[in-house]
Amino acid sequence: MAGNFDSDDPSARASESSNGGDSGATADSDANPTDSSAAAATPVPDGESVTFGWDGLRAGFLACLPVAVGVGGYGVAFGVLANQAGLSLAEAALMSMTVFAGASQIIAVELWADPLPIAAIVATTFAVNVRYALMGAALQSWFRHLSPGKIYSSLVLMADENWALSMQELASGSRRGAFLLGSGVALWLCWVASTVLGVLAGESVGDPAQYGVDFILAAVFVALAVELWDGRSTLVPWLVALATSVLAANVLPGEWYIPLGGFAAAVVEVVRHDG
Repeated sequence: MAGNFDSDDPSARASESSNGGDSGATADSDANPTDSSAAAATPVPDGESVTFGWDGLRAGFLACLPVAVGVGGYGVAFGVLANQAGLSLAEAALMSMTVFAGASQIIAVELWADPLPIAAIVATTFAVNVRYALMGAALQSWFRHLSPGKIYSSLVLMADENWALSMQELASGSRRGAFLLGSGVALWLCWVASTVLGVLAGESVGDPAQYGVDFILAAVFVALAVELWDGRSTLVPWLVALATSVLAANVLPGEWYIPLGGFAAAVVEVVRHDG
């Protein structure tokens, strides 16, 4: 399995270079000083600068663990709601394992009825999750240097929380492209485990809102937003997203205010940078 990942070890990369690979900015230890200086002055190509190895996986997993534990509280709430909607332990766990989208799953169980309103569930969850198209595009600095298999295995475990952490990692200049996947694994494990716990708790918990569990996800988002704050330049798109979302929530039915707020902020940023 380790063979599917590129090494993050600098010494391994240097060795690979000296055996006939692309030298980039790494000089062969046996090269003469003149050649070494020339190699050192050559910038590392972008494609060579992005790795996808165990170091990135581990860093992402450990960085996301505290956040994943917090999100687990929201998973317990989903498990309770799923139990109250009539889903079995296996059904609720399978849903969390395959869908892995908290807001969409809660919407689905809240709309759960007999007969099942498939069209309403599909339309609502699409409106909630279409934002991921923008979020994935924001990570193109990593993705454009990775194979489709590595990209899609990372995207399938992308959620708001580990995307925000990955954006911080990307902004720091990190070249560890596996960070998103590692952080996603931490979230997925906690989400599935907390779903099972919530279903087992069942009726004994009652309404999760009475314990403030419904506010956990909002608190996590506030904490992540603080880390993403980048000074006054961040204020304009944030205010545009806020105003658009509030307006859309009062005018349009369903959850369309979520993607519309994101699209509005994206348009503003494009205009500002191209202007």
